[in-house]
Parts: sequence; C-alpha cells; structure tokens
Amino acid sequence: MPSLEILIPAQQIQTRIEAMAAEMDRDYAGEPVYLIGVLKGAFIFMADLARAMKTPTRLEFIGISSYGAGTTSSGEVRVTKDLDVTVEGRHVVLVEDIVDTGLTLAYLMKLVEQRKPATLRVATLLDKPSRRVRPVKVNYTGFQIPDKFVVGYGLDYAEDYRNLRDVCVLEE
Repeated sequence: MPSLEILIPAQQIQTRIEAMAAEMDRDYAGEPVYLIGVLKGAFIFMADLARAMKTPTRLEFIGISSYGAGTTSSGEVRVTKDLDVTVEGRHVVLVEDIVDTGLTLAYLMKLVEQRKPATLRVATLLDKPSRRVRPVKVNYTGFQIPDKFVVGYGLDYAEDYRNLRDVCVLEE
C-alpha cells in the first residue's frame, strides 16, 4: 500500500491561488479571459482560480493524455477531448495542474496558437523544472516542487487520489 506525505497543505494552496488570481486580474485589467483547463488534473485548480478572479472568465476544457497509468510521462501526447469553442481573437490562459517535462505543454501551446488567440499564457499549480526536457514559458506558477510523484488536488495515480485537498507525495 502506497503512503502519502503532505507536500503542500490545502490552506497554502488556496492562499497562493488568490495571489495568482490577483496577478492575472492586474494583467488582464478587466478584459474577458478564456481559462482552458487541461483535463482531468487541472479541473479543481481551475475552478478555484476562476472563483478567485475578478476578471470576467469563460471556462473551457481540453483533454490530453501523456501518462497512462504510470508515474512518468510516456512522452507521447494525444488529444482526448478538443475545445468546444473558437478562441480566435480571445485572451487565453492554459490552466495546467503540473508542468513536468514540458512536452505536453509545448504540444498544447502549439495546438492553441494555431487557433489564433489574441494572447496565450500559461498558469500551472505545480512546476517541476528539474524534469524539463522542452523549454516552455509559464506565466503564472503556484509552486515549484522537487522531482517527486505527487497526487491530490486534482492530480492522480491511476485515477485515484484526485479528491485529496492537499498535494501529497505518493511513495511506494
């Protein structure tokens, strides 16, 4: 049975999200923004971020898979659910749960850039820069974390643990 150790407690997550939302509100100065959540991991983070923002937001989702049931990225990225709306001429923020190797995010950014948004930025709850193999620009970062496998607050291991309020390190 794997063990869980709290890495980032729920209250610390909420405090940081409020600060990120305030930063985004300043950057967009009331201009409407599409938050595009990357399913499934980013849905809780995106919901809390949207509620903390004063800027008018529209919520959209895109599904991407690169992990399968393992604890490391497969390196292969595929779309499992595409956008339901056009984002041409709109301000767009891709909302990720975690930026790891950068492969998924680079793929996503290229995909969304082809749809001609007015601006494209990235918000992530967690960033693991030590694992980066593809350089990507992240505009809003919640927390930098060490190279540990984490679950909770939307992040999973084989679809389990998403409902945890804290971000936890999963150890075998």
